Amino acid sequence: MHSFDVVIVGAGAAGLFCAGVAGQLGLKVLVIDHSEKVAEKIRISGGGRSNFTNVDVTAANFLSENPRFAKSALSRYTPADFIGLVKKHNIAFHEKHKGQLFCDRSAEDLIAMLLAECAAGGVERWQPCSVKNIRFLAKPQVLASSPHGQCASSYEIESDRGAIHCGAVVIATGGLSIPKIGATDFGYRVAKQFDLPLVTPRPALVPLTFDEAAWAPFAQLSGLSLPVDIATGAKKASMAFREDLLFTHRGLSGPGVLQISSYWAEGTPIRLNLAPGTDLSKHLSEAKATSRKRIANELAGLVPSRLADTWVEQGATWGHDWQRPVNEASDKALNALAEHLSRWELTPTGTEGYRKAEVTGGGVDTKVLSSQTLESRQPGLFFIGEVVDVTGWLGGYNFQWAWASGYACAHGLAARINAL
Repeated sequence: MHSFDVVIVGAGAAGLFCAGVAGQLGLKVLVIDHSEKVAEKIRISGGGRSNFTNVDVTAANFLSENPRFAKSALSRYTPADFIGLVKKHNIAFHEKHKGQLFCDRSAEDLIAMLLAECAAGGVERWQPCSVKNIRFLAKPQVLASSPHGQCASSYEIESDRGAIHCGAVVIATGGLSIPKIGATDFGYRVAKQFDLPLVTPRPALVPLTFDEAAWAPFAQLSGLSLPVDIATGAKKASMAFREDLLFTHRGLSGPGVLQISSYWAEGTPIRLNLAPGTDLSKHLSEAKATSRKRIANELAGLVPSRLADTWVEQGATWGHDWQRPVNEASDKALNALAEHLSRWELTPTGTEGYRKAEVTGGGVDTKVLSSQTLESRQPGLFFIGEVVDVTGWLGGYNFQWAWASGYACAHGLAARINAL
């Protein structure tokens, strides 16, 4: 029988970071993961350079059934704290679009840093190793082998490498996104085992898809990108972003679409302004008085020419003839063109699913977790990172939640174990 103060299931960003902090706080820590590799999401993120945080992080950058839940952890471990750790390990990095920070060289530098922090805390790792069963011991045992002497053992874990007694268990197994790198529903199954509720998991930061026939005129634009205003929802539930959009064979992708996908509800439309910052009605009205160019050529000064050509071809769909010189078009036709370009409303039929989702929305309901420590109402059972119902925007926010929730959990573990 092996004994540890803490067993952390999941060797991703949150799990490794939590393990390193907890180990350096004096706890005997074991990390278990069913995969041979660690931190695959870090490795593949940001084009291999890992967008590891964002300089501007607030709770407003996260979705949750309880929007205030993330505030405590985020305030206790900030982007500046993590940047300090990155600098301590001499990892060069740079800032890109909207406060996003990336490694200069490779995401491997970040993974090496996390492993070095684990080593500094004497953390043990079992990989690959699967957890077969987790059992709560109603009458905790006293383990003489614990570094804390009279440390109560609350859990017994059955694994591929034998049985383990531990004082606490941390679930850091992430969500269902990107199954090809090992994503599973393990964390949700553990929550259900201990009667902890879930907010229904869903793909988030994911491309949107449309009816094949309806999308056919735009499928030819696959690969085309442009900045747009994109919005969804109504009144207080509305959300909008100004980001790049990417046309695909099946629908829409790009940063703007990934952002709005987390807020999009099935069966509802999204709204696009394809020429943000431009008064299209005024532009086309002035062009009518001064130009003899075809409408598509006038539009090509505002949007990519391929999009302009495709767009005017759709005029008949909306009852207008846009395939003529701008000076010959009626005011009604030009106003309709401006309206459709600046407020293109279309309803996705779905998403590309977990296969292409960057993260998983929903997860373990925060109403059964401590915002201070991430401990659940099941004593000694903690949940951190993506498995929790806290989902960040695109741009480094989800990694910052991994660091912040892992840090809060590690300190909660130290307080709990030392108090036993």
